[in-house]
Amino acid sequence: MSSVSPIQIPSRLPLLLTHEGVLLPGSTMRTSVDSARNLQLVRSRLLKGTSLQSTILGVIPNTPDPASDAQDLPPLHRIGTAALAVQVVGSNWPKPHYTLLITGLCRFQIIQVVKEKPYPVAEVEQLDHLEEFPDTCKTREELGELSEQFYKYAVQILDAVSLEERFKMTIPLLVRQIEGLKLLQKTRKHKQDDEKRVIAIRPMRRITHIPGALADEGEDEDNDDIVMLEKKIRTSSMPEQAHKVCVKEIKRLKKMPQSMPEYALTRNYLELMVELPWNKSTTDRLDIRAARVLLDNDHYAMEKLKKRVLEYLAVRQLKNNLKGPILCFVGPPGVGKTSVGRSVAKTLGREFHRIALGGVCDQSDIRGHRRTYVGSMPGRIINGLKTVGVNNPVFLLDEVDKLGKSLQGDPAAALLEVLDPEQNHNFTDHYLNVAFDLSQVLFIATANTTATIPPALLDRMEIIQVPGYTQEEKIEIAHRHLIPKQLEQHGLTPQQIQIPQVTTLDIITRYTREAGVRSLDRKLGAICRAVAVKVAEGQHREAKLDRPDVAEGEGCKEHILEDGKSSAVSDTTDFALPPEMPILIDFHALKDILGPPMYEMEVSERLSQPGVAIGLAWTPLGGEIMFVEASRMDGEGQLTLTGQLGNVMKESAHLAISWLRSNAKKYHLTNASGSFDLLENTDIHLHFPAGAVTKDGPSAGVTIATCLASLFSGRLVRSDVAMTGEITLRGLVLPVGGIKDKVLAAHRAGLKRVIIPQRNEKDLEEIPANVRQDLSFITASCLDEVLNAAFDGGFTVKSRPGLLNSKL
Repeated sequence: MSSVSPIQIPSRLPLLLTHEGVLLPGSTMRTSVDSARNLQLVRSRLLKGTSLQSTILGVIPNTPDPASDAQDLPPLHRIGTAALAVQVVGSNWPKPHYTLLITGLCRFQIIQVVKEKPYPVAEVEQLDHLEEFPDTCKTREELGELSEQFYKYAVQILDAVSLEERFKMTIPLLVRQIEGLKLLQKTRKHKQDDEKRVIAIRPMRRITHIPGALADEGEDEDNDDIVMLEKKIRTSSMPEQAHKVCVKEIKRLKKMPQSMPEYALTRNYLELMVELPWNKSTTDRLDIRAARVLLDNDHYAMEKLKKRVLEYLAVRQLKNNLKGPILCFVGPPGVGKTSVGRSVAKTLGREFHRIALGGVCDQSDIRGHRRTYVGSMPGRIINGLKTVGVNNPVFLLDEVDKLGKSLQGDPAAALLEVLDPEQNHNFTDHYLNVAFDLSQVLFIATANTTATIPPALLDRMEIIQVPGYTQEEKIEIAHRHLIPKQLEQHGLTPQQIQIPQVTTLDIITRYTREAGVRSLDRKLGAICRAVAVKVAEGQHREAKLDRPDVAEGEGCKEHILEDGKSSAVSDTTDFALPPEMPILIDFHALKDILGPPMYEMEVSERLSQPGVAIGLAWTPLGGEIMFVEASRMDGEGQLTLTGQLGNVMKESAHLAISWLRSNAKKYHLTNASGSFDLLENTDIHLHFPAGAVTKDGPSAGVTIATCLASLFSGRLVRSDVAMTGEITLRGLVLPVGGIKDKVLAAHRAGLKRVIIPQRNEKDLEEIPANVRQDLSFITASCLDEVLNAAFDGGFTVKSRPGLLNSKL
């Protein structure tokens, strides 16, 4: 048997003073080095030394004394541990320091300190492998007997090869193990009996009202709540899978101490599961005639949208288990998309819940948080179902086109499962972690534009366009809904104020320019506030006139004559007779209340010189007219475009100038020097006013071509015409979108002729009949037809020699 040589350490060791713990032989410890002595030791011995012995240190436990001088060596513990430095890690922030990973080798005893600076060094004596111990004979005999006994028992176990011998060795061990398990089981049983005894005693404490038992009463209330919660779970009509989860969680809740944080989380989860409307629903009102009357009373116009709602009601009446459709109302602000959703719920007799999605950039708002996170909660869908208390409400997902995206996920992607009729019957919220059926929910989304909605989400919704209102529709809406609402909000009656339809038309045309009616509603509110001031002042004056100390007609400053004019009578008092009722709002009253008109008809003034044309544009706020201006000057043939234009619109401008250059001889278009090369020594500047607004799209192609044709021909474009359409390099006119909104914008601006692509003729069926009567529509398939309709008398073509001039 070979002997292992003992560990030998150097007779002199550098001392590392540490206060972070005591290092024992065979253990490993990390210690921080930040004192001056220890820093010098690490730099001199560990960082510069190359031999193995240079990495052996003497580790001495040291308790720092605040009263001692940092320059003096503190009293040292007599016994230390020799250690091997395994790793050194250094840093300069916030101050220079090192971190050592050291492993204990053996113990030593300090004989004497031979050096104190820059770090202490001592002569040491190794203790773990000394040949002589104190009381050596007796100690060696005891250790020898114990080691021999341990060795003997180990070799018995090792030599047990046969099955009989293994049984003899195993049975005593098993008996000992079984006795230990029985004792543990007996201890647990006594503990459970004690707990049952305490639970049996608690009702008695509550009845007898023992002083000092308030804490127990709180626990009793919690236990009663748990019993009620368990009863609700048993009597609930939740699906089998959800019921199993609740039973499992209630069992865990009973075993938890109330002081555990998970106790409150589990209890909140179970309360939510019980409150959710798993099978609770409302009965739809399926009277189509009553629904039609209700929709007509709440909303004027919007025929396509109301038709789709009535279709759903009709099919729902024929088939009870119809899945809820996913509708998306797309239109400019203020046209009533949100209020229509509320009216749909009222028509069906369902609960209504609105979820605002504008600016949402976390998918957890839709799907909820997992319960492993602190402060977790269900998503807005499940929370909305809990709020309404039924599983077939009308959910309005407002501003779905304004969803964001961030590091927390994409909420639009989370909506894919919610808005898919083939998947939402098994919707799983991260907080619930069980499936919930959303197939009976009627989802209605609203948006201003479909451009920012992801294609996958857009594909799951049925798009219903909600265009802007005509002037006639706005007048009807104002007198049916807006004016009565404002009178009620301001405490006025029709006997106190009258707003004729002519005045309403002036507000619409001169003070608002919008697709919806929000600005119109605000202007009507301003008028009602001004009238409310007059009415309140008049009541105050009446109260003063009723005073007995004031004679009738005496002391009046002014009075109202029959023609509505006032005349000064006396300056002795500061009140006058009340105004005549009702107060009639005419154009002069509008100017006094709302100020000068904000929008004047400037079309004829803007088109008083060549190089100007009117286009039609679509924006998320509705249709608008757009002026295009062009000018030319001497230069090097450059084309300048200004007005915050997008790439598509810039390409349309280059297409238009290229087409005109190729047809310059045909239309006898020349530059300032008379050359058919329009860009020879000539620069062209195209500008689209309202430069602060970004513009893009292909529909301005025909407008740019007409504007440039006016510039080079010197002829004026008709001041009552507007146009829209995309062009090709060969002069073809291609169809564009948003025709209804653009036509309504032209009608609001007072224009009379609208040029549209021939392939958009089918879209004219959506234009209201009164608007079609006021406008003249020209459908064009090529630029020749556009130019012919845009100029008075047509656009003349230069004839060949011997032929007469002809008109296109």
